Amino acid sequence: MARILVIDDHDTLREGMAVTLTRSGHTVTAARSGTDGVAAYKKTPFDLVVTDLKMDGLDGLAVTRTIKSLDPAAVVMVVTAFGTIETAVQAMQQGAYDFITKPFTPDVLRAKVEKGLELSSTRRQVERLSARTEALESDAASAHGNLLVGDSEPMQRLVGMVRKAAATDATVFVRGESGTGKELVARMLHQLSPRKDGPFIVVHCAALAETLLESELFGHERGAFTGAVKRKLGRFELADGGTLFLDEIGEIPHSVQTKLLRVLQEKEIQRVGGEETLKVDVRVVSATHRDLQAEVKAGRFREDLYYRLHIVPLQLPPLRERPEDVAALARYFVAKHAPRVNKRVKGLEDSALRALARYAWPGNVRELENVIEQSLVFAEGETLSETDLPQHLASATSRTDAGLPVPMGDRPLPDILEDLERQLIARAYEKAGGVKTETARLLGIKTSALYYKLEKYGFISKGERPEES
Repeated sequence: MARILVIDDHDTLREGMAVTLTRSGHTVTAARSGTDGVAAYKKTPFDLVVTDLKMDGLDGLAVTRTIKSLDPAAVVMVVTAFGTIETAVQAMQQGAYDFITKPFTPDVLRAKVEKGLELSSTRRQVERLSARTEALESDAASAHGNLLVGDSEPMQRLVGMVRKAAATDATVFVRGESGTGKELVARMLHQLSPRKDGPFIVVHCAALAETLLESELFGHERGAFTGAVKRKLGRFELADGGTLFLDEIGEIPHSVQTKLLRVLQEKEIQRVGGEETLKVDVRVVSATHRDLQAEVKAGRFREDLYYRLHIVPLQLPPLRERPEDVAALARYFVAKHAPRVNKRVKGLEDSALRALARYAWPGNVRELENVIEQSLVFAEGETLSETDLPQHLASATSRTDAGLPVPMGDRPLPDILEDLERQLIARAYEKAGGVKTETARLLGIKTSALYYKLEKYGFISKGERPEES
């Protein structure tokens, strides 16, 4: 069944075409003028448009031109009298796919329409595949890899839970501090699930304003808002048949929470600015570093949405709670980055591993990866030594020591002060559980200044820093 728009100012012909196509099993909308037809298409795109050429007001040529500007993938067929075939050819030059000459039988109309619908289906598939490929390529650029590295008891317990959850289609909620690998868990859930051959689509909720987030999730029609110059497919549509990962779900505004709840309940969406309801088959995995139960109590997060998301909860342990995994992760990151950054380096010396083990890693696995990549840039030998590591790691005290190290040696005072500043930020960042606004509050500085410091000292990558307004 397809959705077809019939535009003709001749009542008998318009109604005849509508009846014929309705009996063929299609849903038909009939418009008595070109203006009404274009208005109908703006509300809800159709699979096929059949329009007469000679009409008062907006004629078939203008209808074709306008609809193709609204939706380049639209399939338009024009109806013309025998004497105006030259005009029909002009319509095809402006984007119409075919024409049909009057008079015609119902069988001829049905045959022409079926060919048009085949073309429409092909174009829509190409549109979806192109958008999905673009989304996958964008998300792959920020992926951390395909493995959860670590043999510690907490990690083995987590992997076991991931495997069990992956076998089901249940909604999964992943909680953990920033940098612990929540997206990696989501990717593993997808790869081990029956949906593994479908798409894996990521939405970073905290990085988008409310209006942009709604468009990103559900898509929009052309003209839905300023800047919407063409139709965009939402991430739910792109993830159809696969998995959608909503990172930092605790950051989404209340209005979007309401619409997300409806999607989880009804398994259907509406694009922004559109009226068509679309069914989607998507498994949702969400993640946050926030305490969502506290957010629910504070009225900032919907309780019903919380329970919809919280079917299978998974908690990621911070790196400080599994220090035995530091060495394995460090070796993994050397193998991952050395071929690109410094091909000479093949491993790590014991002195470097001991220094890494002494450190508390408030930025978790992401901070460790940043440290290894930074060390590779300056390393001159075939293995990373303690001297190749950033200064704050080489001089770090035991992870159980609550005090700051006493600066020793003849180092310049600016270097000593920078070291102390770095460790004060590390302690505050750890105490705040990786929440940047809380870290800034503890330190008594602006959040923008904190992002600069976190980036400077390698806690976060440059891409995580929010754009300045």
